[in-house]
Amino acid sequence: MIARLHPGPPVAEATDEQLLEWYAPPAGARPWVRFEFVSSADGAATVQGRSGPLGNAADRRVLHLLRRHADVLLVGAGTVRSEGYGGELVDAAGRAWRREHGMPARPVVAVVSGGLDLDPGSSFFARAPQRPLVFTTGAADAGRRRALQDVADVVLAGRDAIDPAALVASLAAMRYRVIHSEGGPALFGAFLAAGVVDELCLSVSPLLAGGDAPRIVRSGRLERPLPLRLRHVLAGGDLLLLRYTASAAGD
Repeated sequence: MIARLHPGPPVAEATDEQLLEWYAPPAGARPWVRFEFVSSADGAATVQGRSGPLGNAADRRVLHLLRRHADVLLVGAGTVRSEGYGGELVDAAGRAWRREHGMPARPVVAVVSGGLDLDPGSSFFARAPQRPLVFTTGAADAGRRRALQDVADVVLAGRDAIDPAALVASLAAMRYRVIHSEGGPALFGAFLAAGVVDELCLSVSPLLAGGDAPRIVRSGRLERPLPLRLRHVLAGGDLLLLRYTASAAGD
């Protein structure tokens, strides 16, 4: 069960239709870049190297609903290696909903890897229901690029390092507008530093993790803090689901 606490009036038990409405990206021609994360109450983005233990059924429900809106699911190579991402990422209800709304049954999955540290024989590629995209740089190893071209469409997005603005522009040229990313922290940091983040959906887990786990942002060098607007607060048990937009993006 997911309740809405803010804005009012409160909703005791939200339906999928209400959640899809509350999380709907704004209409428009320009790309909309959304990041989704879960963290512990003390800011840890992982427990024992994975984000999954931080979530609960409500968090997983919202994750699947957010994928319905996406044209592209964007993930960093580290997230693919740690979380898997092999096989079907959109459930049957989600595929049916997308078809009913004039969308392809599945969003395209795009992986960002500057060094192409990806195994073309991994389950991510072997079990992919459709051919993924891999964004890399001109400096990436040519042999690795050729090997991955057998299982994915490899696209350059930067000369020596990933250029998030160029990546977003490439997706826009492919007519993909809603870009939904599920991590990881280094990818989020790069996109923040490039100024191309429109929305953050953050689940705050009722756990204290301690240790030296990463935060949801790593390596992002911002000239100044990015102001956010709080769009809603939901509760799934003791877990909070917060939706923010960059203050200049969602007005």
